[in-house]
Amino acid sequence: MSFLELKGVAKGFGEGAGRIEVLKDIDLTIERGEFVAIVGFSGSGKSTLVSLIAGLAAPDAGEVLLKDKPVTGPGPDRGVVFQNYSLMPWLTVAGNIRLAVDAVFGHESKAERAARVERHIAMVGLAHAADRRPAELSGGMRQRVAVARALAMAPDMLLLDEPLSALDALTRAKLQDEIEAIWSAERKTVVLITNDVDEALLLADRVIPLNPGPGATLGPAFKVELPRPRERTALNADPEFKRLRAEITGYLMKVGAKRASDAGEVSLPAIEPIDLGRSRPPKAWREAGKSAIDERYVEFSDIHKTYPTPRGPLTVVEGFDLKIRRGEFISLIGHSGCGKSTVLSMAAGLTDISRGGVILDGREVDTAGPDRAVVFQAPNLFPWLTAKQNVEVGVDRVYPHARAAERNDIVEYYLSRVGLADAMDRPASALSNGMRQRVGIARAFALSPKLLLLDEPFGMLDSLTRWELQEVLMEVWSRSQVTAICVTHDVDEAILLADRVVMMTNGPQARIGQILEVDLPRPRSRQALLEHPRYYEHREALLGFLEEYEHGHKGRQQGQTMKPAA
Repeated sequence: MSFLELKGVAKGFGEGAGRIEVLKDIDLTIERGEFVAIVGFSGSGKSTLVSLIAGLAAPDAGEVLLKDKPVTGPGPDRGVVFQNYSLMPWLTVAGNIRLAVDAVFGHESKAERAARVERHIAMVGLAHAADRRPAELSGGMRQRVAVARALAMAPDMLLLDEPLSALDALTRAKLQDEIEAIWSAERKTVVLITNDVDEALLLADRVIPLNPGPGATLGPAFKVELPRPRERTALNADPEFKRLRAEITGYLMKVGAKRASDAGEVSLPAIEPIDLGRSRPPKAWREAGKSAIDERYVEFSDIHKTYPTPRGPLTVVEGFDLKIRRGEFISLIGHSGCGKSTVLSMAAGLTDISRGGVILDGREVDTAGPDRAVVFQAPNLFPWLTAKQNVEVGVDRVYPHARAAERNDIVEYYLSRVGLADAMDRPASALSNGMRQRVGIARAFALSPKLLLLDEPFGMLDSLTRWELQEVLMEVWSRSQVTAICVTHDVDEAILLADRVVMMTNGPQARIGQILEVDLPRPRSRQALLEHPRYYEHREALLGFLEEYEHGHKGRQQGQTMKPAA
């Protein structure tokens, strides 16, 4: 007898011509105690699939069976953890978990229920925070409460709907370890919805892709027979992990390519942006700066950033020194709170520098300007303007002497290059997150900046959409060769994009820990990197550095340049 079985399941929404078929012909069998990961693109129907298993929605066709009985509604035998925490803000950690315990175990004594609450709070490491309210917790701690609440119901099955996707990499890794430890101890049946292939391989017995909709179907199941417990850095050197990772990634990229938009070709006019202001570099730089400008096109010279606090000055970044060549692409990586975004903000002129200076093309950065284009995690578009109008706002300012037709060609060229040729007249409010970020990238390149600054530009997107936009970014960058700095917490993204990866130590007083030269050939694609013999050497170097600093280690020699062994 299978524990969970879906037979010919289909689900759609809407009526008539506006109806959307989300899932079609879903057949799935899961055994008791099995850990299954479903991976797929945003909008492919993963959450709809969870809702059907949880009994929160009914299929239009087919049936969902749990222990050979039809699922007709929600029940305490299925604990669900969603991406958002859904906690009662006026209740403490203990109070939120007690709600679930009282609902399921109302027949038990008060002492027995209290013991359940206490045990599950301790299970997720929140004993010290039992009396705090959600507003006093970090995002990772809130998600731990959600996991504890689901487990406290003693469910037969745990349904995890992208529970970690909104968390930073370090918090996500810690919760992955906790989920694996809980599963190993209790052997509950688990269905994990995720967009992260590495997360799926770290946790699951089987990984099953969900092909993009409409009418999404399940792809082939990939059995994961890697020994447990699985350790991230060790997996990086495991041949079976590499094989599975390449196969699953390749499959997802193949099915994802079918839904990609075809970019139209528009000619880019040969016009120059205006130069909005000039400031004189500091005396110390003028005296020392004898190198060719191409070699020291961007220079961070002994950068410090200090904030006043009630307990005295707090130095966030200390002694950040870096020289960047014209046309070089730098990835800046490190744990959350290490000052990556602060460094980027100082380079953009959005944050004052406490000590030191930033030089761009022989000029000191002392204010924000269009010669530095910034792409943030959220693209900050005007929702009432179309995609085209959002790009025009910057282009009209930077090219005031160009003819209207020339400015229009610039806007349409870059929107076409990022795959929005057919969507440029749609309002920003009607675009998906991935499409809005494409507009942000197009807008940045359209300014013809001297320095492109990317602050975790794909951090709010699912992994698969992120892959698509990384390819878009590399394709557009290869045409302009603009000097770029990208802040990221994603090891694979850092390697894929960069000529050098700059690793920052933990804050406060963060500085450059090591620099990795990425000597992989360009143009790069994710699939080609997975097959390159040096790729996993680079990956191991970055994972090792991040693991070393995971608990606040101060490291060895600061600013050491690493070159992988030949």
